[in-house]
Amino acid sequence: MALQLSTEYTGETFPSQADLRKLAKQAGDALQALENGTGAGAQMRGWLHHANGFLQSAEYKRIVETANELRKTTQALLVIGIGGSYLGARAVIEAVRSQYANQLPGAYPVFFAGNTMSAAEYANIGALLEGKDFAINIISKSGQTLEPAVAFRHFYAKLRANCGGDAAQIRRRVVVTTDSETGDLLAQAKANDWKRFVVPGDIGGRFSVLSAVGLLPIACAGVDIAQLLGGAAAAEEAYTSAGAKLEENPCLYYAALRYYYYAIECKSVELFAFYEPSMAMFGEWLKQLFGESEGKEKKGLFPASVVFCTDLHSLGQYVQDGERILFETVVGFQNDPNNITVEIDDPGDPLYFVQGKQISDINATICRATSMAHAAGDCPTLMLQADARDAVSIGWLIYFFEKACAVSGYMIGVNPFDQPGIESYKNNMYALLGKAGKQYDKIRAALQDAYQI
Repeated sequence: MALQLSTEYTGETFPSQADLRKLAKQAGDALQALENGTGAGAQMRGWLHHANGFLQSAEYKRIVETANELRKTTQALLVIGIGGSYLGARAVIEAVRSQYANQLPGAYPVFFAGNTMSAAEYANIGALLEGKDFAINIISKSGQTLEPAVAFRHFYAKLRANCGGDAAQIRRRVVVTTDSETGDLLAQAKANDWKRFVVPGDIGGRFSVLSAVGLLPIACAGVDIAQLLGGAAAAEEAYTSAGAKLEENPCLYYAALRYYYYAIECKSVELFAFYEPSMAMFGEWLKQLFGESEGKEKKGLFPASVVFCTDLHSLGQYVQDGERILFETVVGFQNDPNNITVEIDDPGDPLYFVQGKQISDINATICRATSMAHAAGDCPTLMLQADARDAVSIGWLIYFFEKACAVSGYMIGVNPFDQPGIESYKNNMYALLGKAGKQYDKIRAALQDAYQI
């Protein structure tokens, strides 16, 4: 496995040799700060050298055993979490298996809740679980985050009803992933003797997919998590040092080019593009990874994602001819095991020119044609090509993006491991919902005065 980074479709915006030398120095310094622990947030680098050791751990073995047990004794798993507590797992499941993973033959369905307060979504998930003997994996470091906390109480009541209130049956169907030492959810898990896994204290939510946070749901869905971790471990080995030339370290090179387009070319949006619909949730994971890591102190690229060809017929016009604020990062795969050939018998058919071609080859041609057009329209395109859409490659991609994100954050001068801004909406929400406490009383009064409520 080797991830390829191509700059063929960057048009006239590619950095000069002098710029590349400066970028190499900046990116190398950022990488050293990351690896040496001298950068901000260094205590949250647990993901940096995690995969290989975790493969040998007792926690890994417990995850595999628990996933096998749940697959044998229940009919579905409901994962309850928000942000990093669910995005990574869902992204991997759909990327490796399919966006239709729950409908594939022999599938053990894995559903996700707790990431919305939509009553319609609650009803839809309830309908999907109707008649199924399901288990719950609730993922929350504190247990106090409103969206998953409400969802857990709602669906736990349904699980209890399914089990007829039998405590032993309930206990076998609830798995908690939470802090190892403190929190409401930990106390609840201990009181009920629920099986527990740990949200690592040195790994932030958006970097946690290769810990128990993501690995248990992924294993339940039938993805080989040993291969997933193996891909990440191989990427770690490949990208640990800045020693080689910038162009010979794709992870560092990508981080440097992102900085160049942001700081020098004044692009404000990075558009992640996929030509496989099953990568759509991977795009959602990338949006959290980069948005939450870089978007602070009035800095950072805005991460967006599209799935082509679909979005070529909706957003394609803007990407081609709209305001020149974008650069594009295409994530693709060199090998597709699906050999599907276009068969057109009539030579007079206006589409006969694609007779006998592989669908995957047509898709690759569309990707090249689009990248050429975008480069010519001043939307430079970086091309990332993995071997195949399998567990090894997805594990490699996860580590690649996590490390590039951390380096990028240091390059623009922010702490890539904190997220102070998200507390603002939470404080307003709790105040408006009537949560007790002097801090919420003060916020509530300020909001009432400002918005006449």
